[in-house]
Amino acid sequence: MTSSGTNPEQRPHDPPVGSAAWELLLPAVSAPARTRGRSLQAALREAVRSGRLVPGTRLPSSRDLAADLGVSRGLVTEAYEQLTAEGYLRSGRGAGTWVGGAVRAARPRARDLAPRTSGTRADFVVGTPDLSLFPRTAWATAHRGVLAELPHQDLGYPDPRGLPRLRAALAELLTRRRGVVADPERIVVVSGVAQATTLLGFALHARGLPTVGVEDPGSPQHDSLYAAAGVATVPVPLDEDGIRVGSLRDAGVRAVVTTPSHQFPTGIAYSARRRTELLDWARSVDGLVLEDDYDGDFRYDRAPVGALQGLDPDRVAYAGSVSKSLAPGLRLGWLLVPQTLADEVVERKRTMDLGHPTLDQALFARFVERGDYDRQLRRCQHAYRERRDALVSALEEHLPGTEVSGIAAGLHVIAALPHRYGPQGKFLARLGTAGVAVRPLTDYAHARAEPDDEGGVRLVLGYAHLSPTRIRDGVRLMAEAARD
Repeated sequence: MTSSGTNPEQRPHDPPVGSAAWELLLPAVSAPARTRGRSLQAALREAVRSGRLVPGTRLPSSRDLAADLGVSRGLVTEAYEQLTAEGYLRSGRGAGTWVGGAVRAARPRARDLAPRTSGTRADFVVGTPDLSLFPRTAWATAHRGVLAELPHQDLGYPDPRGLPRLRAALAELLTRRRGVVADPERIVVVSGVAQATTLLGFALHARGLPTVGVEDPGSPQHDSLYAAAGVATVPVPLDEDGIRVGSLRDAGVRAVVTTPSHQFPTGIAYSARRRTELLDWARSVDGLVLEDDYDGDFRYDRAPVGALQGLDPDRVAYAGSVSKSLAPGLRLGWLLVPQTLADEVVERKRTMDLGHPTLDQALFARFVERGDYDRQLRRCQHAYRERRDALVSALEEHLPGTEVSGIAAGLHVIAALPHRYGPQGKFLARLGTAGVAVRPLTDYAHARAEPDDEGGVRLVLGYAHLSPTRIRDGVRLMAEAARD
């Protein structure tokens, strides 16, 4: 030892026995005897991976480290030998054991890519329900009940269509509430409407259909979902009755995606005449209509219009989910397919993910069977009607002259502001500066852009995730920004 108390033979990367570098191993050696060896190996491995032990660090001898940790020398020797075999450590006869150079320390990083709207004082972006309405107590009760009653065999690989119990419950629910023709044998449980869309896209591609019509304006997600299945989208314009069937014929497609009960985003409901024309078109071209019933349960001025699928289940595929009624994070939905497409869709579902998680399916089946889902729908309908009324009233008070269009339904409205608030680009810039998040109707146009130099401002305003107080405060902010 020198006068400074250091060992001249100790290298810069040699932490002394008993130093903090080895304290991270103490929890491992306190594990039960039968798992102590594996725990020690895992702790050493993680120390190297994380960079706590850098390449070139000399490890204590097995005798010294065992004494310091209070374990047998054999336990340490076995750990050294195992990690040397894996490449984490290196050793040589008479040269000791060192951290090898094969491992590159990486800092663990888990990014959150979920969509967020940050830095806003008021968020009117459409698409999110009120997640605080999720029925945690009822859901937990259903979860406990399912765990207690679920047969062991139901935890195996499921029918790719879904558990029979859930398909039967969905058939009853959708027949009763949405007027569909729901054969449980033709129901496929899916991870939301997005997967339903992709499954149908693959089926259409396999049948040699290279294109599918989409409403214009409409959901921007359709383009990427169908592109993933190798199918191109063709925008088809709307009028006040729904999608223009004449334009649909001109487009030369044999399949089309529609939202007839509450068109997204314009908010109109297809007229009875347009529904008939659309089905006549499908029959004349041996085609298919995909009905996205994304918020069909939420109508506030009358009973909801029944689903289009009920008129011709052989020409209409029907998709829905719990994303607006419970939570999008559940990733749970359903697809009713015509018999002619059933085998292809089910086989694609099987190869895609081997079926939806069985525990989630059984839980939702119980939730539906016991009436909890009906109660949740009533609760949401009451809350969202109140919020829509609050938004319409606030617009009338703070932005007089604003016209709200579309039927009284769903989770959003179209607000056409007077021309004095335009042009649209400048108005949106003022809202952004004020911290108000909105999207104009033009954002949902696939092929056509509406001119904004005439002063017209048409906004798609989502309200479901906002309390009435926050809605009124947000509209007040919009009005203040409009005056600036």
